[in-house]
Amino acid sequence: MIYADKWNDYELLDCSDGEKLERWGKYTLVRPDPQVIWKGEKKHNGWKKPDASYRRSRKGGGAWNENRLPEEWTIEYKSLDLKFKIKPTCFKHTGLFPEQAANWEWFTPIIKNAGRPVKVLNLFAYTGGATVAAAKAGASVVHVDASKGMVAWAKENAALSGLKDHPIRYIVDDCKKFVEREIRRGNFYDGIIMDPPSYGRGPNGEVWKLEESIDDLVKLTAKVLAPDALFFLLNSYTTGLSASTMGYVVDLALADTHKGKTHSDEIGLPVTQTGGALPCGAASRWEANS
Repeated sequence: MIYADKWNDYELLDCSDGEKLERWGKYTLVRPDPQVIWKGEKKHNGWKKPDASYRRSRKGGGAWNENRLPEEWTIEYKSLDLKFKIKPTCFKHTGLFPEQAANWEWFTPIIKNAGRPVKVLNLFAYTGGATVAAAKAGASVVHVDASKGMVAWAKENAALSGLKDHPIRYIVDDCKKFVEREIRRGNFYDGIIMDPPSYGRGPNGEVWKLEESIDDLVKLTAKVLAPDALFFLLNSYTTGLSASTMGYVVDLALADTHKGKTHSDEIGLPVTQTGGALPCGAASRWEANS
């Protein structure tokens, strides 16, 4: 497992019986997590009086209870000098996946040590965690997400991290359609980051299922990876698809055009109370031969 273990402003305090107890800055949250299938005793004192708990509704969705949170606040990832706006949403999310810091730590030295300008494409870019990390490392970034609200949030995160005037292009678009246009335009990237959803619907009712579509999408996206590219990162949160499966997809897409190595593994967060680790998805990382 690859651990995101350099946080100061985030901490996974404990997890049990379908829930996790987290510290986001000075606030404690309880959120559901389907990976937490064990039912150990909730010994951490934070369980007794969190600042907010997200409870699912039988009718779908859910809501925050015992809510003593501000509307939004800022946390810092000191290891890479990054700052992020945290804002709990009605879908239990906070606007940041802290385990992804493990991937930021991986590609940051690749960008910094490239010895040349680096252009990165971030697809399904959400609120821009990877975008600001790549930009802080010195890359120019093209940030693509279908949600106008998430792209606006990403701009705020870039500004918080001192990157307001950095060369970042923010694109509100369907990621597949954007890549198809980039192929026609003959544009290439030195690094590609992809974090596609497990399930979704397009503007015209198109159904996206990662397990049915990811192979074609990765092969398509590989066509905009420069011949002398540095890295390719595929993230997955889809239950039932192992890290090795996603790594195989990446290997096949790049085998005929790029030499390098792919390493795939779970990414996770250390649990303070137990000393264990919570698996939070998978990362498949291709890196060019040095």
